[in-house]
Amino acid sequence: MLLKIINAKNTLELGVFTGYSLLTTALALPEDGRITAIDIDKEAYEVGLEFMKKAGVDHKINFIYCDGMEVLDKLVNDNQEFDFIFADADKPNYVNFLERFLKLVKVGGIMAFDNTLWFSFVVEEEESVPEFMRESRAALIEFNKKLAFDPRVEISQISVGDGVTLCRRLV
Repeated sequence: MLLKIINAKNTLELGVFTGYSLLTTALALPEDGRITAIDIDKEAYEVGLEFMKKAGVDHKINFIYCDGMEVLDKLVNDNQEFDFIFADADKPNYVNFLERFLKLVKVGGIMAFDNTLWFSFVVEEEESVPEFMRESRAALIEFNKKLAFDPRVEISQISVGDGVTLCRRLV
């Protein structure tokens, strides 16, 4: 519904996995809508691709099998512009993604960052967080702080699942 409200036609998804959110986005876009989908796991993407084909939306998807930062830098250099960007990969790089996303999303466009509450571990003492989740926890705490004080965006953190933060680019 959000994509329809903002009349999104050109979107970017960083971190596809098996494509649940990718399929949802493709279904919400108009027939001429396009999604640039980036992931380092092509096999997982191909699991979901079958469902996108059955839904008749696979023609909207440009899948790029590559490291996210590399592709984002190329998109910035190519002056690409998106109405909506969704991130669900490499949590320690969310701060770096934000800087690139702000160059890629149009003014008034929306960026969505998944897992920003990190299973509620962002409010737990570090000692209670499983060791393998601590790096992402620390990165997400810093990312959330940065967003809270960033005048370039208006934010809304939604406590669905383990948190989704919506950011509207203001300038």
